Amino acid sequence: MSSVSDTNAAAPPTLPTFTLQDRVVVITGGASGLGLVMGKGVVESGAHLAIVDINETQAVLQAGILAENFKEQYPTRPVPRVTAHRVDVSDQDSIAACVKDIVAVHGKVDHLVTSAGFTENYAAVDYPVDRMRRLWAVNVDGTYLFACEVARHLLARKAGGSMVFIGSMSGAIVNTPQLQTPYNASKAAVKHLASSLAVEWAKDGIRVNCISPGYMATALTEKILDERPDLKEHWVGGTPMARMGNPEDLKGPVTFLLSDASKYVTGAELRVDGGYTVV
Repeated sequence: MSSVSDTNAAAPPTLPTFTLQDRVVVITGGASGLGLVMGKGVVESGAHLAIVDINETQAVLQAGILAENFKEQYPTRPVPRVTAHRVDVSDQDSIAACVKDIVAVHGKVDHLVTSAGFTENYAAVDYPVDRMRRLWAVNVDGTYLFACEVARHLLARKAGGSMVFIGSMSGAIVNTPQLQTPYNASKAAVKHLASSLAVEWAKDGIRVNCISPGYMATALTEKILDERPDLKEHWVGGTPMARMGNPEDLKGPVTFLLSDASKYVTGAELRVDGGYTVV
C-alpha cells in the first residue's frame, strides 16, 4: 500500500509531451507576481529554473523557498536546480552577463518567459516623459533584448527552443476606467514582437508565443482594489466568468506553450482573461 506522502507526490497521468523534464527555463521578473507563480509551474513540470529579477535579494529568497517547497510536496522526485540572477532588462550588457551566468551554472538555456514589466496610471497629457520611457524600456526593450540574447545562445547551439512573452489583454483593447495609454501600447508591441520573431526564427526551430492575461488577483492589484473597490466591480462585471483570474491560472498555459505539446504552435496569442475581450 502506498504511503500518504507517496500518494501526494505521485503525478496524475497526462500526455508525456507536456513535460519539461531536464529543460532549463529562464523567467524574467521571476521573483514575484505572475513570474514567480509561473516559475513554480515549470518546476512542477520537471524543469530547472533560473529566476531573473532586478531584485536579487528577493530572487535568492524565492529560489530557496521554491526548492524547499518542492522537496516537501514531491519527496520522491529529484529536486530541480533553481537559481537566482540579477538583471536590468533594459540594459543589453546586463542581459548578456546574466545569460552568460545562467549558462555557466545550468549548462544551457532551453526556454524563456519574459514576465518583467509594470504599469502606471496617468492621463496621457500628464504622463512624466521619463516614466513613460522607463516603462517602454522595461516592457518592450527588455522583452526584445532578452529574447535576442537567448536566441543567440540557441542559434550557437543549433538547438531549438521556445519562448513565451507575457503580454496583456491591454495590447488588444483599451481598458477603462483606468488611464494607461503607454502601457497598452507597450503590450501591443510585445504581442507583435512575438509574432514577428516567431516568423524570423521558425526555420531555426525557435518558437515564440504570447500569453495575454486579463485582470489577475495579484498583491499589486489587491492593493489597488483596496483603495478603489469600484474598479473590481467594473472589472469583474465585464468578465463573462464573473471573477478575476488567479496567477495559478497561468501555470497550465505557460507549460503548454513551452513544452513539445505545442510544437506546431508559434506566433500565437493565448488570452487568459475569463472571456473579457470577446464581449
